[in-house]
Amino acid sequence: MKSKLSASIMCADPLYMKKDLDALAQKGIDFFHCDVMDGQFVPNLMLSTETLKAVKQQYQVPLDIHIMAEKPEHVLPWLPFGKGDIVSIHYESTPHVDRVLQQIAEKEAMPALALNPATPLACAAHVLDRIGMLLIMTVNPGFAGQKMVPCALEKIRMARKLLDEAGYSHILLEVDGNCSLENIPLMEEAGADTFVVGTSSVFSKVHGLEKGLAMTRACLKK
Repeated sequence: MKSKLSASIMCADPLYMKKDLDALAQKGIDFFHCDVMDGQFVPNLMLSTETLKAVKQQYQVPLDIHIMAEKPEHVLPWLPFGKGDIVSIHYESTPHVDRVLQQIAEKEAMPALALNPATPLACAAHVLDRIGMLLIMTVNPGFAGQKMVPCALEKIRMARKLLDEAGYSHILLEVDGNCSLENIPLMEEAGADTFVVGTSSVFSKVHGLEKGLAMTRACLKK
C-alpha cells in the first residue's frame, strides 16, 4: 500500500490559506486534514464549518475530517463530506461509537476511529468491521507543534499487528502528531501508512511549503 500524506490545514498561514491550499492541490496532496474542535473535548477551537464548506467547494482533494468534539453525532450534520472523504471520531467522545460510524458510512464517506495516546487499542477491536481507517494520536490532541509521546511508536506497531492478525490489513493506519522529517520514517517502519503533516514537515517555516512537501515525500519508503 502506497503511503499517503494528509496536510493539516490548521497549520496553514491563516492570512494566506488559499495560497497554501492551491499549492498543495497542484502538487497532488492526498488529503486535506481538517480538524474540528469544540473547546470541550480538546482545549482549542478549530475549524469553522464555513471554512470547511469553502474548501470542499473549491478543491477536488478529499477531506480527512478529524472531529475532536464531544458528541460528534451532533456535529456531523454541519459538516460537508461525502464519497471519497474520511471522517474520524474519537472513541472517547461518545457512548454511541458504532452508531456514529454508521451515520458517516450512510453519507458514503469512510468512517474512521481515533484513539488518544492513553486510550487502549482494544477499544477499536469491536468496530473494525465498521471502519476504513484507524487514527493513532501520537500527541495529546488540541494543538500543533507538540513532541511525540514516548509510547507512540510501540502503539503504532501494536495497532498494525492488531489489524493484520484480525484480517483487516486493508484498513488505513493514520498517525497524527509530530509527523516530522525525522519521525515519519520511524512511524512508517512501525506500520503506519497515512501521515498527518503539519508544522514539523510540510508547513515548516524553515523550508517553506513546496520544499517541505518534497522533503516529506522523500522520507517515505512506500
